[in-house]
Amino acid sequence: MADLLETATKAESFKTLLTLAEAAGLVNTLKNPGSLTVFAPTDDAFAEIPATTLASWMQDTSKLKRILTYHVVSGDVRSDDLNQIDEAPTLEGSVLAIDASDGVKVNDAHVLQEDILADNGVIHVIDKVLMPALVAVE
Repeated sequence: MADLLETATKAESFKTLLTLAEAAGLVNTLKNPGSLTVFAPTDDAFAEIPATTLASWMQDTSKLKRILTYHVVSGDVRSDDLNQIDEAPTLEGSVLAIDASDGVKVNDAHVLQEDILADNGVIHVIDKVLMPALVAVE
């Protein structure tokens, strides 16, 4: 099996996420052994964000890192776990709301695909980019 970075690269629907992760210096985080859960927005989800906003994030790597680490939870949180919890602490420091009452939602994003397994964790595909509360949207 491949690590999270290789798994996301092979999926070919996370090009924007991977580009931003590289810009934020998070490549090693996604390659490290240990276990992480990534709620990965698709390229379509990032396409909903204005190009000027994405460009400004690329210039502000500290903000970009906060946004991206808000999509990552420590540990291997699979679909069975998502159905039993109502929140999950992120690497960014905030907490994601999990709602499995009608499909699985993370904050206001729908989980499109669950349990893409990697050597060092799991990826859940989501349809929106999540924003931590303390990061202002431009």
